[in-house]
Amino acid sequence: MTDMELSPEKLQYYSWHKWTGVSVLWVTVARLTWRFFNPAPDVPELMHTHLKFMAHLGHFGLYFLCIAVPLSGWLMSSAKGVQTVWFGIWPIPDLLSKDKELGNQLRQLHETLNWVFIAFISTHILAALKHHFINKDLVLLRMLPILPFFKSRN
Repeated sequence: MTDMELSPEKLQYYSWHKWTGVSVLWVTVARLTWRFFNPAPDVPELMHTHLKFMAHLGHFGLYFLCIAVPLSGWLMSSAKGVQTVWFGIWPIPDLLSKDKELGNQLRQLHETLNWVFIAFISTHILAALKHHFINKDLVLLRMLPILPFFKSRN
């Protein structure tokens, strides 16, 4: 997107990007609210203590990034003076006044957080696959409860 010449298509991509970010932010807030009232099941007893710690740290990191990435984008847009309009209907209030230098710093933060997010997501996927194919435990099936339904139908 950033390398495209200014065009209606580029502006549409940015709008979709922002809509997705705002949606992720609100879904994450809803998910955390739900999680507060419905604690996660315990991790498998056979997991080593350091792996349990890493799992909790990974989940904390994913939740943190699900909030920090969209929030940094929202702050960046505000500082650059470009208001976000969710789904082209609901204007989201700017959180900062226009400041070009701050906007550039927030762009760098937003980009860095996205790369960190990609690393966390990749590690999460690899860990789930390790549990399923190497450890042969039920961690992946617990994450994707619909899989046993399909498995029992075959």
